[in-house]
Amino acid sequence: MGRWLCGLVVVIVGLLVGGNNGYPEEDFVKVLPGQPKVGFKQYAGYIDVDVKAGRSLFYYFVEAETDPDHKPLALWLNGGPGCSSIGGGAFTEFGPFFPRGDGRGLQRNKMSWNRASNLLFVESPAGVGWSYSNTSSDYYCGDASTALDMHVFMMEWFKKFPSFRSRDLFLTGESYAGHYIPQLAVALLDHNAHSKDFKFNIKGVAIGNPLLKLDRDVPATYEFFWSHGMISDEIGLTIMNNCEFEDYTFPSPHNVSQACNSAISKANQIVGDYINNYDVILDVCYPSIVEQELRLKKMATKISLGVDVCMTYERRFYFNLPEVQKALHANRTNLPYSWSMCSGKLNYTEVDGSLDMLPLLKQIIRSGIPVWVFSGDQDSVVPLLGSRTLVRELAHDLHFQTTVPYGSWFHRGQVAGWVIEYGNLLTFATVRGAAHMVPFAQPSRALHLFSSFVRGRRLPNTTHPMIDD
Repeated sequence: MGRWLCGLVVVIVGLLVGGNNGYPEEDFVKVLPGQPKVGFKQYAGYIDVDVKAGRSLFYYFVEAETDPDHKPLALWLNGGPGCSSIGGGAFTEFGPFFPRGDGRGLQRNKMSWNRASNLLFVESPAGVGWSYSNTSSDYYCGDASTALDMHVFMMEWFKKFPSFRSRDLFLTGESYAGHYIPQLAVALLDHNAHSKDFKFNIKGVAIGNPLLKLDRDVPATYEFFWSHGMISDEIGLTIMNNCEFEDYTFPSPHNVSQACNSAISKANQIVGDYINNYDVILDVCYPSIVEQELRLKKMATKISLGVDVCMTYERRFYFNLPEVQKALHANRTNLPYSWSMCSGKLNYTEVDGSLDMLPLLKQIIRSGIPVWVFSGDQDSVVPLLGSRTLVRELAHDLHFQTTVPYGSWFHRGQVAGWVIEYGNLLTFATVRGAAHMVPFAQPSRALHLFSSFVRGRRLPNTTHPMIDD
């Protein structure tokens, strides 16, 4: 009787601590070093996507702040290719915590997207962050292998978290995730079409400042420079008149003239190194100063327009603390390099950057899945100028009529950006004052946009709030 009672107590404790709802107790994160007290649970660990090759992807999962059992699941991928979704989305943009200025603890993000959804972040492909492979050739990869691994990851992750198998699933990301997310969505839809058992319950796709079509996104950068007074009329006109961007390829465009190359080089030189191309209105952080202060345990935070522009250095310092890696169940193979936001180990197929994502988005929409494309309007890397044109082109190809005319959307009584909707399944929205990483510079507006997306609501075109933050 005593042995039975002891076993029952162990089971109950396991359920209370980390194993409720069938969640994996071994991946339960009890508390992160320097973390404020919260009421939701966190999980982190590895999913093996190829046992024979020893290839594993690291994930971080955060429950919704309230009522997690009845809220959807949102997967988020950062781009690069080769940059960490945990370092980016989770601990810089919209996860529940940000690093403190001293790099040794965390502060609460009151505008975390886990107010609206459960959140899943993955370091993909292998070679990014703490994701790894025991087969060195795996670090030579591209769009196809990345989508394949993420398909396997999702299948295996749902085995660890079976209560989410039928939950609404939203696929989201930014930048080069303009490739990752559409390709993954199509892979999951193909799985659904052939599976007689489990099917992914995909309810929407949202991509921010996404690379969709290189021959439109590249010239948009120089149009942005010119329209924001960052380059002269002469250089701007030279680029617009002499650069033939149609069928532009990466990394070595074959049809760019010498006059075009010279003008682009001058434009980049004039913009210079003291502008953050990902958010042209923010100040820059000086690494030598902040790294010295981190070593001395000083608060190195540098604020520009309410944003900590040195957060990337504070985050890297924090993630490389042994106690942080232990708490996250990370770096289980003692990798011979430190954690960094963007991988120096990855050899990603550069030509994949030239692939056109519009046909895949068309396929997703024709499957009845809503697609949102959103753009921070201070980003010169993948500016709204290109994205807006590409969304319009996509709507034309789908024969969609304008459902909501281009106009302002509002948050807290102020214009939060501009939005247009086509055919009830395709939305393009800007976020006013936001960066390439939209939630980083405009957390409250970004949360409103995300909440509207996962709740299937249009962005409000009046000053009267339609939803809570």
